[in-house]
Amino acid sequence: MDNTYAGEPNDSEANVTSDSFSSTGTGGGTVAPPTAEKKWYIVHTYSGHENKAKLTLLERVRNANLNEYFGDVLVPTESVMEVVKGQRRTTTRKFFPGYMFVQMVLDDRTFHLVKNTPKITGFLGGMKPTPVPPNQIQGVQTNITEGKAGKQKARVAFEVGDSVRVVDGPFANFSATVEDVKNDKQKMKVSLSMFGRPTSVELDFAQVEKA
Repeated sequence: MDNTYAGEPNDSEANVTSDSFSSTGTGGGTVAPPTAEKKWYIVHTYSGHENKAKLTLLERVRNANLNEYFGDVLVPTESVMEVVKGQRRTTTRKFFPGYMFVQMVLDDRTFHLVKNTPKITGFLGGMKPTPVPPNQIQGVQTNITEGKAGKQKARVAFEVGDSVRVVDGPFANFSATVEDVKNDKQKMKVSLSMFGRPTSVELDFAQVEKA
């Protein structure tokens, strides 16, 4: 995936207290109005438990009557094509294992509700989470849409010089060498021998497997 959300942000925790949120309420805590702008935040989960954490969080939000303070909760995934023993199959892969994106109004109540949810270990940024910039979350949403639409990617990463075997199409069972890789298009140019002469052809990633 060409992850528009560039890398995994710095995970250092700011040494501040939770009363540093912007809207001050009663009891020393902070309470934001439900009409405040919802922003996107990155939340840590146990790897492999992202969907369970999402369902548990949504249930806790309903039980706390804080639905107005939360929007979408995303566990971004994509469809991945892999070739196993010459057979193509599609699996689902998470873009960011161990993370999910939560759209919410951040105040003391919502912060602790999320942080104390089972399978969630806290916010990226610790006690002072930083919202995800709108252009980056739009990139994540675009990748999710493409994944649901069946725009599949190959699981295996290919490099120039790799030896591969063609498993699909008119050149099936030919051995070849990778000459060029276009990861954004999931295509490659390979050199194979036809009638004793080297020939360059362009193939989809899903049409080959590593030799």
